[in-house]
Amino acid sequence: MSYLSINNIGKAYKRYARKYGRLAEWLGLGVHHELRWVLQNITLDVNQGESVGIVGVNGAGKSTLLKIITGTTRPTTGTVEIDGRISALLELGMGFHPDFTGRQNAYMSAQLAGLKLSEINGKIDEIEAFAEVGDYFNQPMRTYSTGMHVRVAFAVATCMRPEILIVDEALSVGDAYFQHKSFSRIREFREEGTTLLFVSHDRGAIQSLCDRAILLEDGIIIKDGNPEEVMDFYNALIAEKENSTVEVRQHEVGKVQTRSGTGEAVVEEIGLYNAKGEPVEFVTVGEPVELRVKAGVLQSLETLVFGYGIKDRLGQVMYGTNTWHTKQVIHNPQAGDEYLFTVSFSANLGVGSYSVEVALHDRDTHMTANYEWLNLALVFNVVNVNRIQFVGSNWMEPTIEIESK
Repeated sequence: MSYLSINNIGKAYKRYARKYGRLAEWLGLGVHHELRWVLQNITLDVNQGESVGIVGVNGAGKSTLLKIITGTTRPTTGTVEIDGRISALLELGMGFHPDFTGRQNAYMSAQLAGLKLSEINGKIDEIEAFAEVGDYFNQPMRTYSTGMHVRVAFAVATCMRPEILIVDEALSVGDAYFQHKSFSRIREFREEGTTLLFVSHDRGAIQSLCDRAILLEDGIIIKDGNPEEVMDFYNALIAEKENSTVEVRQHEVGKVQTRSGTGEAVVEEIGLYNAKGEPVEFVTVGEPVELRVKAGVLQSLETLVFGYGIKDRLGQVMYGTNTWHTKQVIHNPQAGDEYLFTVSFSANLGVGSYSVEVALHDRDTHMTANYEWLNLALVFNVVNVNRIQFVGSNWMEPTIEIESK
């Protein structure tokens, strides 16, 4: 049985056209509202130990779905079946009283989550130590910063390993140190079998923590699959403008390629070449190479910017930039013009498989005018032939000195 089973969930809110419509319904004087559906036909099974990322633009229904799962909101249609204790970090500081201390709020929040007083007594020192708010733990929470609220809330929510952990973007407002600390605890829970539902706009976090992702749009699931594939599709939808298209096809290496754009400029050729000018699929660690991309202009434009990114097999971006940031913007390109972009770099990467994504757009990002954005445009492999043995995503060979004292 799935740890979490969502069956045909829908959520609608009543919208009244007139001020006294609700009162008229209470008095039995007919129906004066229309339903506004924020979720429709959501069916989802999450297995024990599975980590699922939920993405979508603001208003897509992500938070509403999580509130239904945690029981803070009732669905209009459908059912939710849960096997296991849920711990949720939803709205920042939800349930915290500003006049109570962090310690007092920790006790109340943990009790609301179903912990016994004896359990909380045994965990309160650990909560205080993990939150790292110092003497503020015994001060009213109205004196806390936003980040301190996050620290206490997360420490309480994870003081005992839950069967199901739900996190809704709250960690995005914490400081970098605490984010690393929190993600480390989440990974530990995953390794121990905790099921994770994680809402975030952070591509890196989704791909690092999740082995599956779903994309919500207008209250329905439009894509469910590999996190890299779903995030590529999500980014393409964000960039989509009038007359642009999103095209998805199976790539030669078995992954799914996403192409989007309005088509005023297109990528015609792409290749990776070694120092001899030969096309290569395998490069050695630290080897100098050239990425060559030929682009054609189909309609006259005000500006043309070329961008690229190198991603590892999990979709994490190792490096990326564009000609806006390098101050090499092409101004007023005309229909029929062709350009060859040559990117020279050393493959200072760890051993593994990498892909290249490319984009043609008008400014610093492809979110304003996206002519063409293409992931998995090229795939290559890095091998270690003549370097010392190392692990990691980047080659940063050190000089190690040893002195006898």
